[in-house]
Amino acid sequence: MTVVCHLEGSGQWPQDAEAVQRVRAAFQLRLAEVLTQQHRLQCRATATHTDVLKGGFVFRIRVAYQREPQILKVVRSPEGMISMRDTPASLRLERDTRLLPLLTSALHGLQQQYPAFSGVARLAKRWVRAQLLGEGFTDESLDLVAASLFLHPEPFTPPSVPQVGFLRFLYLISTFDWKNNPLIVNLNSELTAEEQVEIRSSFLAARTQLPVMVIVTPQDRRSSVWTQDGPSAQILQQLVSLAAEALPILEKQLMDPRGPGDIRTVFRPPFDIYDVLIHLTPRHIPRHRQAVDPPAASFCRGLVTEPGPSSLMPVLGYDPPQLYLAQLREAFGDLALFFYDQHGGEVIGVLWKPSSFQPQPFKASSLKGRMVVSRGGELVTVPNIEAILEDFAVLGEGLVQAVEARSERWTV
Repeated sequence: MTVVCHLEGSGQWPQDAEAVQRVRAAFQLRLAEVLTQQHRLQCRATATHTDVLKGGFVFRIRVAYQREPQILKVVRSPEGMISMRDTPASLRLERDTRLLPLLTSALHGLQQQYPAFSGVARLAKRWVRAQLLGEGFTDESLDLVAASLFLHPEPFTPPSVPQVGFLRFLYLISTFDWKNNPLIVNLNSELTAEEQVEIRSSFLAARTQLPVMVIVTPQDRRSSVWTQDGPSAQILQQLVSLAAEALPILEKQLMDPRGPGDIRTVFRPPFDIYDVLIHLTPRHIPRHRQAVDPPAASFCRGLVTEPGPSSLMPVLGYDPPQLYLAQLREAFGDLALFFYDQHGGEVIGVLWKPSSFQPQPFKASSLKGRMVVSRGGELVTVPNIEAILEDFAVLGEGLVQAVEARSERWTV
């Protein structure tokens, strides 16, 4: 759980980005020292954050300085000219230290007003991740889609139970015109009708520069910061199709709860669309108990069973499937897309990129995952599928149970 600690402004703060980072690092170290000595809390400090173990939960405290995003916008040209413009670092820092706390506060107020909101948001995020599409959508973007069901429920009233809200989430995802309209989520009713008209006009004028999925809030009226990094057009279209298929199935099951249907049916992903399936060993999946269909045997090594404060800081961020995915994307990201349910999924779906099977001119520096063949008397490179599949297994040795090549779906 992340906590943002804003420090007061002062003339003593440096105006250089690197110096600010060093001052923040000193604050993080001092914070850990004080919490350890005066409050007997287990802490682990780094240059960017301090992890604190309290009541069985680990809180990640990030120290923030309000002017640092502005400092990161300063760009110096080779000629020495200084200009101000948004940079990836400044946008990321502003999102994490200013926009995210504001959004969290607004969503907390919405939860106080509509108790069903949290259940709807959790169901929505669990369903998207169960479809192996969680990497393309941030938590915040899905929270905002769920929030829109309560703030703009017309022609209905706001959902009073999570099941109804989840049905409306599927309906909204499958029917909303994402290409030609922004999804306006008017948190705290801060946007007037005139401002919403202006937002729609600005959206149409700048459509080609905006993300595929645009979500607007009172604090983020133009850039759609929560969808800047995804989804892609293909991922969004896949989600729309899956929502359209799941909606009638779920409606039928909810109308006849005593019928033979299994409510988990809509959460099970379609594996027939993937070119390769990488099967993982359940015992090495830390979140296996969160799976849609958890394994019969449960593996719970290393859990604290005795109540009371612990003297040991738990291992954080150790998730073998996620580490394996990072390696796959780094090594083969130019050839394939990888999909996974981070909540206990046992299968990684692989889709070859269409461009990856196009013969490329022979270059000694670009032979990774490719082999040299002769086409029309000319040397070209094509993907070495057998070697790539073998590499999938080698990279995940001990974690990968089997690599299933669905060769009927692709040819070299």
